[in-house]
Amino acid sequence: MYLRTIRRKNKDGSIIEYYQLAHNERHPETRKPVARVIHSFGRSDELDRDELVRLCKSIARVCGVTVLDPFDDDYPSQRTVGLPETLKIIETRSMGCALVIETLWERLGLKKLFNGIIKQNHQRMPYERALLAMVTNRLCAPDSKLGVWDRWLETVYLPSCESLKLRHMYEAMDLLYDHAAEVEKTLFFEVANLFNLTVDLIFYDTTTASFSIDWEDEDPEADNLRKFGHSKEGTWTPQVVVALAVTREGLPVRCWVFPGNTSDTQTIKRVRDDLRGWKLNRTLFVADAGVNSMDNRAELARACGKYLMATRMSNAAEVRDQVLAKKGRYTVIQDNLHAKEVIIGDGERRRRYILCYNPKEADRQRKHRAHLIDLLEQELASHPKNDASAQWAIELLASRRFKRYLTVSKSNRLRIDKAKVREAERYDGKWVLETNDDTISLEDAACGYKGLMVIERCFRSLKRTQIKLTPMYHWASRRIEAHVRICVLALLIERVIEIECGKPWHKIREALNKLQATKFFNLNHSFYCRNEPTPDVHNILKDLKITLPKPVFQIEKHSSNASI
Repeated sequence: MYLRTIRRKNKDGSIIEYYQLAHNERHPETRKPVARVIHSFGRSDELDRDELVRLCKSIARVCGVTVLDPFDDDYPSQRTVGLPETLKIIETRSMGCALVIETLWERLGLKKLFNGIIKQNHQRMPYERALLAMVTNRLCAPDSKLGVWDRWLETVYLPSCESLKLRHMYEAMDLLYDHAAEVEKTLFFEVANLFNLTVDLIFYDTTTASFSIDWEDEDPEADNLRKFGHSKEGTWTPQVVVALAVTREGLPVRCWVFPGNTSDTQTIKRVRDDLRGWKLNRTLFVADAGVNSMDNRAELARACGKYLMATRMSNAAEVRDQVLAKKGRYTVIQDNLHAKEVIIGDGERRRRYILCYNPKEADRQRKHRAHLIDLLEQELASHPKNDASAQWAIELLASRRFKRYLTVSKSNRLRIDKAKVREAERYDGKWVLETNDDTISLEDAACGYKGLMVIERCFRSLKRTQIKLTPMYHWASRRIEAHVRICVLALLIERVIEIECGKPWHKIREALNKLQATKFFNLNHSFYCRNEPTPDVHNILKDLKITLPKPVFQIEKHSSNASI
């Protein structure tokens, strides 16, 4: 039933409007809706407004609503009333980030995967929700597990996680630790199928995660992870070594946690054993010079088949004396990337090297070295005797900045070694790659290694900028490893969101934080109401194919004697 308006045009051109009360009925033959007039109010210019207002108020009284007439004397006071006295605002929670993360958590199959594991173990605890809460926290406002349960959960709209206990989180971490291999393998192939990934390159590297303690683990009956070692930041501290393998898109393939005193070259055997059963078809394992050794190359050749690794130039005699000395023109791939192939040896024992050159980086290094030599010449000129036993000379020889260009003569005088300067010029803007893949082209090999920067970005997000792997608040080895895996799950979701939206996570998070849910309460009902999303939020949800919740949701009816 509705009020409709019809118009009639007179001969003099004037238009007269009529108001009618009507409702639609379906025609018995044509089955099309037609309007049936219930009552005609007459011409609009002849209607009695007061009678219509009385009719509106009479209908409103029966329906339990209020009609405000702007022509009433008390209308201004009625407008300033605002919300009814029985309706109160309880709280406002952040909604955007949690909505996106929970949706992708289910889309990637994590909910189904963890619930399946819980069911197999004949458990009924909400461990899957606990893992979701911890992963979401790493992406929103990283905190300890106690902080997640005690402070953070009450600030975000995650209704399915409100009943969690602190013990659920720790027990969920133990569940993740016990089924880590199954989770990583199932999840990776689910993501590969979902995004139609071509897993032809696997980038591998390691980093360190330190602890704010003064001792290492020494339990003879346990797997001790916290060991003293040189961190990537240059400190000597108790730490663990975190290894990560990712695709060319930066999507994690698998992670490993090693004791803090493990060198990069000692990690490859474990990687080989873990990836052997994955059947990744034809893949190229790309790694930095830190893991390049004869034993590791042999291990990789048996496991992943093909590898592409950087090689230390100055420490490897073959590279220094033969590869760098090989004559021939470079192939120009990009303005800042030239490359040429160098083959050493014959037959099965031959080795294939790719010598890469960046003219812009070479020019920068040349200017930087010329500046250092100029500073050294000025310093030496200010000390006519140049006694190598003097304090200033000892400091120069100990300096990482200058010592590589200095030498001490037989007469114990400090001088610039011109031979060292010429030797340094040979390495300007160059790096050498070694591969056992004869089918990969020169361009693909050079560009493939430059893609290794994607894993550096992943480590930066894990450790410092977004997910903040450290500091860790765990001492048990299984909890340390589970914490790392939770952070890697957060990294996976972060990369999926960034790939789909084409924006960095910190900008996406900033926009999503503006979408919030406010809880209202009265004696009969409680409900949540979201605010209107900004254009940025609309675009993000559209890119991720996520439906925006209704303006009012989670309506709950309660007894009339409920209290706030």
